Amino acid sequence: MIFQMINRLSKSKLKLLILTLLIFLQPFFAVAQNDTDISFFPNKSIEFIDLLVTVVLITVASIVVLLLKLISNTNKTANDQTEHKKSKFKEYISNLNANEIELIKRKRIKNNNGLSLVILGLLYLVPQIIFAQTGPAKREDIFSEPGIVITLVLIFIPLFFALLYLVSKVTTSFRNYHNFQKLKEAEAFAAFISDDENMPSNTELEEIKQKSTYEVVPNEISAGKVSHDSKGLLKNITSETNYRFFATKRPPIKRPKIDPALTKLVLWFLGTAVFWLFVGSSVGEYVGIKFIVPDADTYSWLSIGRLRAVHTNLVFWAWATIGIMGLGYYIVPMVSNAPLNSIKNGWTALICVNFAMFVGAITIMVGINNGGGEYREIIWPIMAIWAVGLLLTVINFIKTIAKRTTTEIYISNWFIVASYIFILIVAFIAYIPMGQDGIGETIVQGYYMHQAVGMWFMFSMLGVLYYLLPQQLNKPIYSYSLGVLAFWSQILFYTVIGTHHFVFSALPWWLQTVAIVGSVGMLIPVVAGTTNYLMTLRGSWSKVSNSYSLPFFFVGIIYYFTGSFQGTAEAFRSTNLIWHFTDFTIAHSHITMYGIITFLLFGGIYAIVPRLTGKEPPQLGVGAHFWLALIGLQFYTIPLMIGGTLKGLMWAEGAPFIDSVVMMGPYWLWRAIGGTLMWLSHIVLVYNMYKMMQPTVDVDVKQKAFEIINQNLETNLAEPKI
Repeated sequence: MIFQMINRLSKSKLKLLILTLLIFLQPFFAVAQNDTDISFFPNKSIEFIDLLVTVVLITVASIVVLLLKLISNTNKTANDQTEHKKSKFKEYISNLNANEIELIKRKRIKNNNGLSLVILGLLYLVPQIIFAQTGPAKREDIFSEPGIVITLVLIFIPLFFALLYLVSKVTTSFRNYHNFQKLKEAEAFAAFISDDENMPSNTELEEIKQKSTYEVVPNEISAGKVSHDSKGLLKNITSETNYRFFATKRPPIKRPKIDPALTKLVLWFLGTAVFWLFVGSSVGEYVGIKFIVPDADTYSWLSIGRLRAVHTNLVFWAWATIGIMGLGYYIVPMVSNAPLNSIKNGWTALICVNFAMFVGAITIMVGINNGGGEYREIIWPIMAIWAVGLLLTVINFIKTIAKRTTTEIYISNWFIVASYIFILIVAFIAYIPMGQDGIGETIVQGYYMHQAVGMWFMFSMLGVLYYLLPQQLNKPIYSYSLGVLAFWSQILFYTVIGTHHFVFSALPWWLQTVAIVGSVGMLIPVVAGTTNYLMTLRGSWSKVSNSYSLPFFFVGIIYYFTGSFQGTAEAFRSTNLIWHFTDFTIAHSHITMYGIITFLLFGGIYAIVPRLTGKEPPQLGVGAHFWLALIGLQFYTIPLMIGGTLKGLMWAEGAPFIDSVVMMGPYWLWRAIGGTLMWLSHIVLVYNMYKMMQPTVDVDVKQKAFEIINQNLETNLAEPKI
């Protein structure tokens, strides 16, 4: 009876009803703050208890919405079966193309329930934010005692996960019910097409077969003739899209499935990489907040000095490294046209790098670290395990390339294998204790820091781009020769530029000059590589808006050019005198490591994962990920470049150091805002990865129907004849 009453309500009325109930209940939860109220956050208006209640209410509301969606879908399916079954079956028969069937399935209306829940949650918090504050909250009540707060948190944690489990079970039930209805539809379609009255004639079947297998002769299509699709060439014709505000993305071209064992390995590499991105950027988000709220906590293991090292090591050696390895395990066998040499060694490498990063993050937070160098805070026994993972990988790649069936080694494999060789050499030199006393440690630090960025992250991702960009455009790379020029010139110049971080230091003057000259020489590989990529894109710009991965690749290419030129500009003594030790360097590091490396990794994930799983990411999710990351990066880097320049000028004028700290306050606020947007984009990426990698598969009605028909035929043939 209740379900029947709910079904009579339209979806808009249901949303209005839920919104009205939440607003009506606000006075019971959110009241004006006075000096006797309890606040988990001193001098803040949002109470801890209210936060718990808010999360619970939002979670319960999501369950209600899912149930309503299940009920609505049940009624829709029933009506569809009774009223439109016959016409839908005829449509299946008229076009037996799998891609079009998938598009038909995707045309079901998707309510943006997630956005509605966010809006409801924000509206729920509005009274708590805007109600008058009559005085600072005191912590004298029993609920403000640390023991009580910890107890409430411990009670809430299992409750929260129980609610999440309930949501997942409801979602799974909805998906299973949907697939059950698809199976019923497939059975009905099998019965429908098996009926002699509905079964297409041989002539009709032959016509459909000719349309699906027709190939165009090069000189057949010409202008001046009336368009008529007698060959069945036009597919997926529709005037409707899920989100008219966004361009419809082109689904990836179906390829023959690669080895399932290799598919699983690659997905685990990319999945764990995304996990570490979320963890590492969450730590960075908290560090950014502490720049504007430095007294947010007093725990030593949450100090900025330790958390900053955790953030950099996780996003460098966990997220970026593991992501690069995952893309390499896909690309190297693909361009070699040979199977991977050893799947087992790939799993061993995955375990090594993940274990090293997990233990390394904990040791840094508890105070066990190698304090002698930036980006190498993790102690050498742990990084040795990490290096073993990379060593196993490069051996695996070299043996795979040795088994190639192609005549040449494609340029991607040049870059990828060379990057592993360089990073192993760099890591060995960085951690070996010989020659690392005094000024020698500074030289090694400059070498290690810059070689890790340029000859590992940048070198390997350029190799990835040489494969994925032509693949996504379905055209060859513009110039193989430019790729070779970029390869050797980067090896020549990048290996000597590390000490440009120590201009005007105690290092020999000639060594500083060599680094500056090498920085200028880096313009050669940068211009060669950028030209190669942009010329490959030439004539295919229309594909960018219709692709999941190409927008990320394009942003990475632009930042590769601008960020590299910026690095050259920073190397000169005149500019180094102003920008060194300021926030300008932090902005530059994020332009390179995020704008180039991370954006290229994003594009690589969206290019490869749908091909491995056969599932596309949500179009709205990909758009939200792209724009949150790009806008967040602008909000992060531009204010820091401006503030860093002003800070350097203040130091040059002899202003007190504390004045420059006060001056940077607004710029650090923008840094926190930009970092928050980037962090939110990573949450969206986690959701998109889940949608692309979830194990459940929607039932293909046409495919299942013909499986049923085939089973019936085999059963009839197996029955003994009387």
